[in-house]
Amino acid sequence: MDFEHYEEKSQGDEETPSSSQPRYVGAIDIGTNSIHLLLASVDPVLHTFNIELAEKSTTRLGERESDSGALTAIAIKRSLETLRRFKELALSHNVEQLMTAATSAVREAPNGGDFLIQIKDDLGIEVDLISGAEEARLIYLGVLSGMSFGGKPHILVDIGGGSTELILADGRDARALTSTRIGAVRLQRDFIKSEPISNSRREFLKTFIQGSFEPAVEKILSRIQSGQNSLMVGTSGTAMAIGNLLSAEEENSPLKLHGYRIAKKKLDSLLEKLVQLTPSERCLLPSLSERRAEIIVPGALILQTIMEMFNIDEITLSERALREGLIVDWMLRKRLLEDRFNFQSSIRQRTVIHQAQRFAVNQEHAEKVANHALSFYDQTYGLLHNDSGEGRELLWAAAMLHSCGKHIHSTAYHKHSWYLIRHGELLGYSHLEHLMVAAIARYHRRSLPKKRHYEWQSLITKQNKKLVEEMALILRLASALNRRPKPVVSDLKISLEQNNLIIYLKSERKNNKLELEEWSLMNCSGIIKEITGRNLKVFTGS
Repeated sequence: MDFEHYEEKSQGDEETPSSSQPRYVGAIDIGTNSIHLLLASVDPVLHTFNIELAEKSTTRLGERESDSGALTAIAIKRSLETLRRFKELALSHNVEQLMTAATSAVREAPNGGDFLIQIKDDLGIEVDLISGAEEARLIYLGVLSGMSFGGKPHILVDIGGGSTELILADGRDARALTSTRIGAVRLQRDFIKSEPISNSRREFLKTFIQGSFEPAVEKILSRIQSGQNSLMVGTSGTAMAIGNLLSAEEENSPLKLHGYRIAKKKLDSLLEKLVQLTPSERCLLPSLSERRAEIIVPGALILQTIMEMFNIDEITLSERALREGLIVDWMLRKRLLEDRFNFQSSIRQRTVIHQAQRFAVNQEHAEKVANHALSFYDQTYGLLHNDSGEGRELLWAAAMLHSCGKHIHSTAYHKHSWYLIRHGELLGYSHLEHLMVAAIARYHRRSLPKKRHYEWQSLITKQNKKLVEEMALILRLASALNRRPKPVVSDLKISLEQNNLIIYLKSERKNNKLELEEWSLMNCSGIIKEITGRNLKVFTGS
């Protein structure tokens, strides 16, 4: 099985792929230390994928400006050159989609958003800026695609350059997703000024690492049932580098590291050797690149400390992680995966419903608003919106959560809803999609968006703002139609006559009067006129 996440359609390839022919997709992971490209062929019949090409380029986005924390000009230049090359490679393989995800380095940099805009403007690549929790979920999907969990809980450890993800999961779902702002590049940049490091500096680092990971470790331990034995899986650069160093010492070195096991005592022994060397001396070790030689000590210290905190004496390596998770996520969205991935295919719906329950949303009412919103959406293409499909799921999520702000206060609850949605976890949604869901809920009532609004400015592009404006208008109508505690409208039909948008409402009961619904919808007529230039008319009947 294999990988992917965000998009870019190859030009000149508009035909729908044959149901039996392989489908080619690509994924790019913009990390703190490196940018990775993965190209995969997906078999739609067998529901599997094969990795056709894997490329990596060290771009060092994590080496940010010391005073501002901004991405440096040289790192941005290196990254753009790498992305341009990766895009050409992907297009040469006729990929139908190229999914691109950025993680902690871009997430935290004050100019990270500008960098993503530059990628879009210069290269035409849309980049998904994923949250730490979403990164952890995708890592889980990637690992699960290449490893059987055998019904046992597994603790997944992904040590990156700027963050480390700890995940508790089984073969059905992730029980805990955590992301801690501690990584090999960050530790090396912030705390290691000269090498070899002293014993006191090493102890300081261990103490700092332990303190940083305590919340994540406690969360995971609290969700492991008493008497259950957990297995630990290590992914990505640091774990693979340690695996390469240790396997090179064996008489029969494995051809692949996937499934390779590292005993804690071997890790301890290797670390004792590494801390006594300078980076230039570590470069002479087999299979260790110059950049990895610089950051292997802090990375190994993180892994050692985590294993000690969980009292685990062995870790198994997985060659699959975030990039493969992006492909799996794409396959789930395209309904190309079954079996143990079924539960994950509903992650968007489940995470929205979880948030609705968390903020005591009246779910029956929210579902009625959502159903009416989707009915408006389906009947008004070319009338109220020109969306090709992306907005439908965002509209549903915003409809389910539009009133969650009442959990704080009923006055101006749409503003509270924006805050709660924006700062909550919506797994399965990209960073941009998350912002758009929050904005649709924000602008479903009262005044239209204004340029000075932070919520509006955060949407960045005109296309994003246009989609939010259209979906918010539809949600405004659906919400206006459901002012009563119990629903009374059984059906609605929409048509366009000359320049009049006609809404026909049907009552659930013969004697029900729909004057309130008619009045409430007509209150939206001014905004419909302003946005679409059309007049609104409402007719009711039983």
